[in-house]
Amino acid sequence: MNPFDSALAQLKKAALNSDVDPNVIKLLETPQRQIEVNLPLRKDDKSLQIVKAFRVQYNNWLGPYKGGLRYHPQVDINEVKALSFWMTIKNAVVNVPFGGGKGGIEIDPKALSASELENLTRVFTKALTPNIGPEVDVPAPDVNTNPQIMDWIVDEYSKAVGKKTLAVVTGKSVDKGGSEGREEATGLGGFYVFEELVKKLNLSKDSTIAIQGFGNVGSHLARLLFENSYKVVALSDSKGGIFDQSGKGFNINLVKECKLEKGLISNCYCVGSVCDNATGAQKITNEELLELPVDVLIPAALENVIHKDNARNIKAKIIFEMANGPTSFEADEILSEKEIIVVPDVLANSGGVTVSYFEWYQNMKDQRWDIEKVKEELKKLMIDAFENVWRISQEKRISMRTASYVLALQRLAEKASY
Repeated sequence: MNPFDSALAQLKKAALNSDVDPNVIKLLETPQRQIEVNLPLRKDDKSLQIVKAFRVQYNNWLGPYKGGLRYHPQVDINEVKALSFWMTIKNAVVNVPFGGGKGGIEIDPKALSASELENLTRVFTKALTPNIGPEVDVPAPDVNTNPQIMDWIVDEYSKAVGKKTLAVVTGKSVDKGGSEGREEATGLGGFYVFEELVKKLNLSKDSTIAIQGFGNVGSHLARLLFENSYKVVALSDSKGGIFDQSGKGFNINLVKECKLEKGLISNCYCVGSVCDNATGAQKITNEELLELPVDVLIPAALENVIHKDNARNIKAKIIFEMANGPTSFEADEILSEKEIIVVPDVLANSGGVTVSYFEWYQNMKDQRWDIEKVKEELKKLMIDAFENVWRISQEKRISMRTASYVLALQRLAEKASY
């Protein structure tokens, strides 16, 4: 099942638990607009490469389309459609005034020079300019994109429209209109949700946690968990990871230092004091990490890592989704049969888009918030979203994922236009 089919299956399951007008569901089965362009990339050696790029504007009932731009060789239209749909649901769950969108370029940015990357970004911006803007569609960083790329988009878009337009994207450099706290927002928002889950389930701080993915999201969440005395016993990046069999957990700050020095987390098993008290550390693969005997599994990398072929091997009691779409629909059904609690991506990782909203708001109102205000406002919205999802889940006796979709459908239906 491709990611978009999986997304639609989730939608239809939620519809069965909601009294929303069937026409709303029908409209949400199809994106409002799909943009596909072929970009001419002038390479440093003067050769020309044609690169395929996409932007899917899924739904704008709640506000401007909102979602990231990813640069990755495996970007395709079904992935982008699914991600844009999930953004529609996510924004409704966390109750920010945005619709859902997503975009991407089918390329490996690591194979480009800095000048080629800038050139490609500016060409892409020119192609998108008629269809984006602060009140139309507001892109943001995603896989392999960053504040520098967002700054280039602002510059190119501003030239095209004839005025400085900071609010055309979010995730910009802080000194160029970005918000304080945006870099750590997804991980921090996830931590706020995790803390609420701990209260509801009365989880012990001795609960063991495995995190797949040590990029911006995974590393920030791992650090917050470590600093708050949770035991992170397994970590991985794209090339593999480490597992502490003793259950005492890693010193995340030392792991980060080691990864910077060694390049890969898998090179950090018991290097110096990385293990700290973890004397039983060993190398593991990403696949092995997913099936470890831990209390909490946090997929924080790419989509569909938990699928029908490995779902029955999952031993964690809780799956806390920090990646977008890490669990396929078939796998979700299996996890439900096993009574594994799944905190869905559309709730758990919505801190990023929440602070993106704060950034957009600050740009539109010509304001600058300090980091404490950002954290305070983020915590309010994340806890509110969690409480609403938890309430619906308990009242209807449905999973937290289905409850999230039911909540989103209620809010979308109130603003539906047809």
